[in-house]
Amino acid sequence: MADDRKKRVVEIVRILRQRYPHPRTALNYESPFQLLVATILSAQSTDVKVNQITPGLFKKYPSPEAFAKADPRELEHEIRATGFFRQKTRAIMEASQDIVSKFGGKVPDNMEDLTALRGVGRKTANVILSNAFGKPAIPVDTHVLRVSGRLRLVDPRLAGKKEADKVEQELMEITPRKDWNDLSHMLIYLGREICTARNPKHDICPILHLCPTGQREMGNGHMVNG
Repeated sequence: MADDRKKRVVEIVRILRQRYPHPRTALNYESPFQLLVATILSAQSTDVKVNQITPGLFKKYPSPEAFAKADPRELEHEIRATGFFRQKTRAIMEASQDIVSKFGGKVPDNMEDLTALRGVGRKTANVILSNAFGKPAIPVDTHVLRVSGRLRLVDPRLAGKKEADKVEQELMEITPRKDWNDLSHMLIYLGREICTARNPKHDICPILHLCPTGQREMGNGHMVNG
C-alpha cells in the first residue's frame, strides 16, 4: 500500500543518510554543461572511466560551441573508451548545437527545455537538475531501478522491465520532495556497495528489515507488507 511505502521510504532515507552522509554524483564537473556531457558519456560505462577522460576532453572542447563544431571522428576517438562512442558523439554534438542555437550557449534549468535537447532524456535531465541546479529530481539509473524494485518501493515488474520514467513517477509520489535528490544518490551507493545485481550482501545491509525481497531471500519468516 502507498501509505506503507511512504513510511518505509522516510525510514530508508533516514538510515541511509547515516551510512552515506554526503550523497552526490560521482561524476566530476565544473559546470552544468560539463555534467551534461559527462552524464551522456556515463551511459553503459563507469563514472571512473568517464572521470579519466573528461579532463582532457574539456580542455580540448571547452564550451558548447566547441563541441557543436567538433570533427565527429576526432570526438569519437576522444571518447571511444566509454563505449557506444558513435551514438554518444552524435548525442553530445546535437545537444551542444541545440544549446548554442536555442539557449544562447547556456544549459537550461528546467525539465521541459532540457528534454527538448536532442540526445537528452529524463534521466540525464534529472541528473542536471539535481546536481548542477540543486532542484528536486530523482534520476533513475539501473541501480535505482533494481534497488527500488527489491525494496518494493515501486512495482518490481516496472523495475524488471526498466520502466525508468514510471519508476521515477512512483518514487516521486511516495518520497518527500526534500529527499528526492538524496534518495537517488543513496540508492545508487547502496546498489553499488551492497544491493548488487548478483549476490546482494544481505548480511551487511542497513535496511534489510525494510526490504521484503531481502527478508525473503534470507529465509526470514517475517515479511514487510507493501
